[in-house]
Amino acid sequence: MAKVTVDQLYEMDAGLIADAMKLRFFPHVIEEGEGARLRDVEGKEYLDFTASWALASIGYSHPHLKQAVMEQLERTTYGGLVSSVHRPALELAEKLIELVPGDFYKKVWFGLCGSDANETVGRLLTLATGKRRMVSFIGGYHGSTAATMAMSAHVAWNQFIGGGNVVKVPYPHPYRCPFGDDVGDCAEKAIRFLEDYIFKTICPPDDVSGIILEAVQSDGGDIVPPPNFLPLLEEVCRRYDIYLVMDEVKVGMGRTGKWFAFQHSGVTPDVVTLGKPLGGGLPLSAVVARREILDVGTTLAMFTAAGNALSCAAGLATIEAIKQDGMVENARKVGAYLHDKLAALKDKHPLIGDVRGLGLLQGVELVRDRGTKEPASVETAKVVYRAFELGLLVYYVGMFSNVLEITPPLIITEADVDEGVAILDHALADVEAGKVSDEAVAAYTGW
Repeated sequence: MAKVTVDQLYEMDAGLIADAMKLRFFPHVIEEGEGARLRDVEGKEYLDFTASWALASIGYSHPHLKQAVMEQLERTTYGGLVSSVHRPALELAEKLIELVPGDFYKKVWFGLCGSDANETVGRLLTLATGKRRMVSFIGGYHGSTAATMAMSAHVAWNQFIGGGNVVKVPYPHPYRCPFGDDVGDCAEKAIRFLEDYIFKTICPPDDVSGIILEAVQSDGGDIVPPPNFLPLLEEVCRRYDIYLVMDEVKVGMGRTGKWFAFQHSGVTPDVVTLGKPLGGGLPLSAVVARREILDVGTTLAMFTAAGNALSCAAGLATIEAIKQDGMVENARKVGAYLHDKLAALKDKHPLIGDVRGLGLLQGVELVRDRGTKEPASVETAKVVYRAFELGLLVYYVGMFSNVLEITPPLIITEADVDEGVAILDHALADVEAGKVSDEAVAAYTGW
């Protein structure tokens, strides 16, 4: 195979691949990956603090996953669920039902990505309850299909008009409370706004089928809500007979130091949606929910390739690898170490306004002024670009594009953390010193 350069491949990409599917922060080409490292076509190695948007949660080229996929390929290249049954799907469904809390009859639906999982939930909830509305939260990112863009309330979808059946309400953000910084308990204010204003005006609760949210908003800015928020919200759902839907597509499967992020609050959702890391890199999503929701009818949410045998075998192997390698505990332990290291950077860099997160989901919010909290959006893009030049992959998220999101593979070590945080330290210093030009990041618009 002839040698090519990163520049040559990016030139091909510009002419061949649709811009509509691109979210680029720097000129990165993936050629090989192992563990928490990626290499490009020129042989340069990068420490990965993204896990490819949390998808590669068990790291790249995990031997257990590779073996499971190869064994399944030897049996068949395809096996579906629409008009047949296969063992990997049944075995994976059993595992998921065991993992997801809830002392009630649960079943599993399989899809290809988080978007189709959340869209399916919206569709089936309406049919199962006869209620026409849903509630979601500002900053939530639930997918990129038309229906899930309507569920979402993220700046990325500002150019689209969502469906009128989803009402968006403020998410309690401790650093930027939407009700003001001096209003008392932000979680209580959010619940009161929902129950005493929204429900009494434009969205009667007896017409709400479900409330969907992330236990930690990821693309919205890695926002960890106050600890009383989810229990209060669960009480509202039970009081009005509304299903509680937790979107764990990005934050689940061990990332926060528990299998699911909502477990930090002790709530028991009626529906849990999964995606990204579930397939270990292969396309796979799932809905684990009360039977009466998923059994509302047949032929209502079918995709020919959904729940295919290869992806389900990968899903089983991913769960096994997480358990066997102690990745949930590693996420808790190394995540705490990572948080402390990032928090220490705040004393050195005036750009850092806030550091927050759970486990190996951490957000570093950059601001131009700590008093006004003016978002440092351009500076954030420059930090990410400079870190890339120095050998670290990190992306940014948030409603103002000013939060460094750190979601490394769950196998990350404290030594990896030391290396990555040192690079971030270097990158922040270079940006603060004006060493990264506007022109350097002009071609990479990010969010």
